[in-house]
Amino acid sequence: MEDSLKERLKTMTAPEAVAALDAYIAANPDDEEAYIARGMRHWGDGRRSLAINDYLTAIRINPESRAREALKAANEILDYRNKDLYNP
Repeated sequence: MEDSLKERLKTMTAPEAVAALDAYIAANPDDEEAYIARGMRHWGDGRRSLAINDYLTAIRINPESRAREALKAANEILDYRNKDLYNP
């Protein structure tokens, strides 16, 4: 992903960043870093399924992608259960 886009993303709101990344991905569909960045923005905005889909796409592009760690962290968060809440 271009450095100038990375810098601009830092100052954008989540919807603005997602729109910019959508346009970038349309022109560069094999850029795994763009999918990871969009996935992180989706995750931060509460759109869990869209984030996971982006992480999976990045992994399909590059099986050794750092998206594997993001997906693992997302699954750990989603799998977390506090058993004390069920058994006081």
